[in-house]
Amino acid sequence: MKIVSEQNGITIFESALYRTCAAVIELGNTVMIVDPNWLPDEVAFIAAYVGEHYWNHSQYLLFTHSDYDHIIGYGAFPKAKVIASAHFKTNPEKVKVIKQIIDFDFEYYINRTYPIIYPKVDILIEENGQMVTLGKKDIIFYHASGHCRDGLFAVIPDKKCWIAGDYFSNIEIPFVDYDYQAYLQTVYSAMDILKQYPLVELMITGHGDPATSRTDIEQRIQRDIAYLELIKTENVDEALISQCIRKYNDNPTMWRAHKKNLEMALRKP
Repeated sequence: MKIVSEQNGITIFESALYRTCAAVIELGNTVMIVDPNWLPDEVAFIAAYVGEHYWNHSQYLLFTHSDYDHIIGYGAFPKAKVIASAHFKTNPEKVKVIKQIIDFDFEYYINRTYPIIYPKVDILIEENGQMVTLGKKDIIFYHASGHCRDGLFAVIPDKKCWIAGDYFSNIEIPFVDYDYQAYLQTVYSAMDILKQYPLVELMITGHGDPATSRTDIEQRIQRDIAYLELIKTENVDEALISQCIRKYNDNPTMWRAHKKNLEMALRKP
């Protein structure tokens, strides 16, 4: 597990798989662990980091959404209370998500020393703009549907930080796995969120590099909007699409995701 950034009480980790990110954020006498993932040694590295640096802090786990790669480390933090959305708690595909973890581990002969279970939510985020205070630091949550149904954004003004989950990656196009219109609404709402918090200058994304300036954050939002607007009609300009996708990552995975995105964008309500 690689540490890609360590400043202002925010440590960002990057997995070798899909450059998936996790974070550990100091909040006074509390520490919040975001989406600990992937491989057992990587999850253990994060847990050891928390144990070394924040051994006397109350622990909270934030799950930005219920994709299996983001909840895979849950069992390694038995003392932590869980923060997640209401849709995360009522997810009708809990069994499927756990099976994805089990199947992944089985395929690659992976053994974990902690239980593979779906997270039990202690702090439920039900309202858009809901505030939770941890260690005297306010965290404001926003619904972020589209990639999946149960996504969350989290803004920590005192840390000048925005946790974006699987949105606004610099290496992945939008993955519209749940609903195209909801995704479009989420990315447009992101511009309003950015304006609402003029001091935010760090965005932690689920994959790839963090955005480290407001300009970078705004450009990522605009780029995702541009891509999503391009695919919403049947007469898609393939040259423009190709140019757009290559700004993220010219990887076969992006083209497969794009094909699915087209189907989602043109799906009838």
